[in-house]
Amino acid sequence: MDSSLIGDMARAFALPKIKQAAGVITRRLPIPQPLLLVGPGASARLGQAIADFGHRKLLLVSDPVVVKLGLLLPLTQALQARGCPYVVFDDIAADAPLPQIEQGIARFKAERCDAVVAVGGGSVIDAAKAIALAAVNDRQPRELVGYFKGRHGPAPIYAVPTTAGTGSEVTVAAVIADPARGSKLVIADTRLVPTIAALDPCLMTDLPPHITAATGMDALTHAVEAYIGEWGTAQTDRWALTAVAMIYRHLPTAYRDGADLAAREQMSLAAAYAGLAFTRANVGNVHAIAHQLGGKYHVPHGLANALLLPAVLRWCAPGLTDKLAMLARHAGLAEPRDRPLTLAKKFLASVQALNDTLGITRQLDALQAADIPALAAAACDEADMNYPVPQRMTQGDCEALLRGLLPAQLVTPVATGRAASRAKPRQAASALPAHRRRGPR
Repeated sequence: MDSSLIGDMARAFALPKIKQAAGVITRRLPIPQPLLLVGPGASARLGQAIADFGHRKLLLVSDPVVVKLGLLLPLTQALQARGCPYVVFDDIAADAPLPQIEQGIARFKAERCDAVVAVGGGSVIDAAKAIALAAVNDRQPRELVGYFKGRHGPAPIYAVPTTAGTGSEVTVAAVIADPARGSKLVIADTRLVPTIAALDPCLMTDLPPHITAATGMDALTHAVEAYIGEWGTAQTDRWALTAVAMIYRHLPTAYRDGADLAAREQMSLAAAYAGLAFTRANVGNVHAIAHQLGGKYHVPHGLANALLLPAVLRWCAPGLTDKLAMLARHAGLAEPRDRPLTLAKKFLASVQALNDTLGITRQLDALQAADIPALAAAACDEADMNYPVPQRMTQGDCEALLRGLLPAQLVTPVATGRAASRAKPRQAASALPAHRRRGPR
C-alpha cells in the first residue's frame, strides 16, 4: 500500500471528528451582522450615515471600472455635502492581488485614514477587509492568512457591493490572491464583517449580462453549499433556502433586463442572505476546486463555481436526496405528486438548465490535462482541512470531475484497471438502484 493511500485513509478517519468539533464551535460562535441599507439610493444614504460618525479620513477602496462608470458619485457626493474627508484608492484588480493590497495599506497609513469604505465587487470588498485589518495590526496580509490572526480588530469597514454574488458585504472572510504562487489565500475573522452595507440596485443596472450570470450563480453556489453541508443550523437553512428561491425567480430577469431595479434589488438581497448562510455554515467541494482554477488560470470565481456546481451536485447526489428535494421545492420546481427522488432529479437538471439559460459554458478552455492531478490534490486538501462537505472527495473523484471540464479536443481516455477504479466518480442519484437511494446522513 503506497504512502499517499495510507495518508488518504488516515485523513478520511480523523478529519470527520475534527470537523464535527469545529462545527459545534461554529454554531455557537458570535458572528455580527451588518446593518443593511437596501434600495435605490442606498449608497448615498450610507455616505450620510458614515459622515455622521465623525471619521478623521476615509480610504475609499475601489477599482478603475467602478470609478470610470461613476458608481462612486452617490457616495462621494453625500460625503462632500457633510464635509467628510476621504481619499480614493482604485487600484484593485480581479482576485485582490497581494501587491495591490500592500499598496492600499501604505496609502491608508500615509493618509492617516481611520476607516475603509469598499465600493465594488467581491475582490474590492475582500481587499478592503485585508487593508483594514493589516493596517491596524501593522502586519503584512500574508501574516494574517488563517483564522483570527490579528491581535486587534480592523479599522471600521463599510461596503457597497456593485455585483450581486459574493456576499462579502456580510461575511467574516477575505479571499485574496498570491500571484507569485498562483494561489488563493483566506483571511477569516468575525471582526471583518462590515459595520454597514448598502445594497443599491442602481449601481448594478449597467453590469454586463455575463457578469450578472456568473455572480448570480456564485450566490446560488453559496446558498446550496451552505444548505447541503454538515454545519447548517435552522437559521442558515432559512437564509440559504430563501436565497435559492429568490435567485431562481429573479436571476433570469436580471440577466435579460439589467435595468430591472426590482430584480436587481432582489438579487442583492439573495446574495446577502446566501452570504449570511455560508459565513456560518461554510462552503464545500465546489469552492475548493474553484479556488484552484482561479489561482491557476485566473478564472473569475463566480464562473468557476457555475461550471462546477452541476457536476459536484451530481457526484454527491446519492446521499442528499431529501435536501435536494427541498431545494427543488424552494426553486419552484415541485408538482403536487412529486416524490423526493423525483424532486432531487429535477433540481440537479435545473442547475445545468439555469447555467445554459445564462449562457455559461460547460467547458473551461484554459484547463490543461497535465495540470489536473495537482489541481485535484490541492482542492482535496482545501476541502479536507476547511469545509464540512456532505461527502468527502478523493483525488480520483476530483480528477474525474475536472476532466469533465476539459475542452473536447483535450479529452483523453481515462486510465484502466486499479487507477481507473480510484478515479471513477460516484453515480448520480438517477443512476442508482433503488436500495442505494437514501437521504442525508
